[in-house]
Amino acid sequence: MENQKKKGKKKHKGRRPKKPITPKPWKANEPMQSVLMWGVNHSVTELRSLDIPVMLMQDDFKAYSKIKVDNHLYNRENLPSHFKFKEYCPMVFKALRSRFNLAETDYLKSFTLGPPEYDNSSGKSGAKFMKTHDRRFVIKTITREEVELMHNILQEYHKYMVEMHGKTLLPQYIGMYRLTVDGAETYVIVMRNVFGTVLPIHRKYDLKGSLIDRQASDKEKAKDLPTFKDIDFLTENNRIIIGEVAKAEVLDKLKADSEFLADLKLMDYSFLVGIHEADRQESEETDSETEYSGDDVLTPDDSGPETPPDSPGARPRHVTINEFDPSIDVYAIKSYDMSDKHEIYFMALIDILTHWGAKKKAAQAAKTVKHGAGAEISTIRPKEYAKRFTEFISKVIE
Repeated sequence: MENQKKKGKKKHKGRRPKKPITPKPWKANEPMQSVLMWGVNHSVTELRSLDIPVMLMQDDFKAYSKIKVDNHLYNRENLPSHFKFKEYCPMVFKALRSRFNLAETDYLKSFTLGPPEYDNSSGKSGAKFMKTHDRRFVIKTITREEVELMHNILQEYHKYMVEMHGKTLLPQYIGMYRLTVDGAETYVIVMRNVFGTVLPIHRKYDLKGSLIDRQASDKEKAKDLPTFKDIDFLTENNRIIIGEVAKAEVLDKLKADSEFLADLKLMDYSFLVGIHEADRQESEETDSETEYSGDDVLTPDDSGPETPPDSPGARPRHVTINEFDPSIDVYAIKSYDMSDKHEIYFMALIDILTHWGAKKKAAQAAKTVKHGAGAEISTIRPKEYAKRFTEFISKVIE
């Protein structure tokens, strides 16, 4: 794509020049966030006139688009004077968004009607997380190696999503970008938020099926919404109670997903569980003063024309406190009707971009020496990891 240069000097005379791509005032707390907002708007607008092909070609999985923007004394309160934006595999991710019933207009609104906000979650890798203003999507910073790994698995990932009709517990990846500001490169991947867009999460667990070093630290426990781990889950005698029918559906997805990841030599992923306690929420709603009556909670109001009720991106204006919108909160499952607990579970696989390579093999050897050959360490071969993982999850779901 051509470079854009906008200089605050003389205006052109005579023939009207080609209309440039003019950045809008994308206001955010950081230049990188502003560039992301600008870039998604630019990308979706550019792709709007292109139809998704019936069959993606090999080149689509190698394609990219990039643009360099130089602004001279223009909109410098909101955008940096010089930045670059690169999108990886634009048509593939557009096809995936369509596969996940995400309308392009909804995707655009999530990024442009308000700046993304940082989440206090962080992993051992040091990755940072942001959520779009409407909480529908999560933006995660990734490494260059993870970008390369994503390229290596993307064709198989897309094929799997087509075969499964999107009905999996895998992350729903919907965009991957490189943002360059002041010479610093930031790689990000965008995925659907596992947790609810309306209902708050009261407890959160990251489960791997390992009991070695799998307990939340004191620092983690001090957070408003700490991420507990396997030992914490078992110590509290927790169970995910969804009934036999729902359990069978979840385990079928989990088994297929784990086998798919094992075939790609991917491991060390987690089963993320977020729990919304309906009774607790109703009690808090009753105790707090609110201008809304009954059990209704007003959802974020998007400006612009409303989405037709029967379209993929449609959502009701109000959601009752014990309900959720399955077209938006695709990872949510209600607790079993006969259970004493009235909960909604948000469950999905996360952190799947770890390849069984030299580093992990060395880590396995070191942990085996430290903890013994029979210890349930998290770093094991992909096939073994998948088997132990699914067996553990099957025991905590009822």
